[in-house]
Amino acid sequence: MDQRMLMMLPGIQPDELMMLENMTKGLSDEQIGMFISMYSSKRKAPDTILLTTAIGFVGFNGIQRFLIGQVGMGILYFLTGGLCLIGTIMDLINHKQLASEYNQQQAMETMGMIRR
Repeated sequence: MDQRMLMMLPGIQPDELMMLENMTKGLSDEQIGMFISMYSSKRKAPDTILLTTAIGFVGFNGIQRFLIGQVGMGILYFLTGGLCLIGTIMDLINHKQLASEYNQQQAMETMGMIRR
């Protein structure tokens, strides 16, 4: 097993793959396997963020923010109708960036757990 296993993560984007390859350089095959299993359970696909943001138009505003761990913003979106839908529209446009930032944070936390 080597870094090519990273490509098997479902829905992985090229920039995310490059980041993960750089992070896992120098790890043993066993450590890479542990990293992949832990990280794959934590990461969010951009499509999931897009879908949950779209739900905000017909139901629960801010669910995408709860999903990526931004509870305060999720509550704010819920109470203000997605900041009068402007925030929800911005999240629709920036769903890939939201997912990327969340996944990068999760990769850093996972890497910290692996290196202990």
